[in-house]
Amino acid sequence: MVLLAQVIGSLLGLLAVVFGAFGAHALKKSLNNDQLKSFETGLKYQMYHAILLLVLSFNLNLDTNVQRYMIYCFIFGILLFSFSIYLLVIGKSKGKNMAFIGPVTPLGGLLLVIGWGLLFYNFIVNLV
Repeated sequence: MVLLAQVIGSLLGLLAVVFGAFGAHALKKSLNNDQLKSFETGLKYQMYHAILLLVLSFNLNLDTNVQRYMIYCFIFGILLFSFSIYLLVIGKSKGKNMAFIGPVTPLGGLLLVIGWGLLFYNFIVNLV
């Protein structure tokens, strides 16, 4: 589980930098300010949680069910939240109706919230 969190965390961090450069250079011309802000929100959440995966993988054994579920929530939350935003924004800029992807974003956000809740729970259980 530690290696999975490190591999996925580093890959998502790498992709956040690549997507950030792509957004700043290629998409800046085709996106309006609101779309650019949405794209940047996806990038920020992706990078924050990629770093979090790396920090957790180096500081926790990730050997309990709570810790494993937490890592899965962060991974799938990032994928659903950030990547659905990218698809929605890029699709809209190309004139494509990607509204069917809209419900995926809050589901990804919910998984991120659950991941943070599990992290909090993990700390509280170890504190007591």
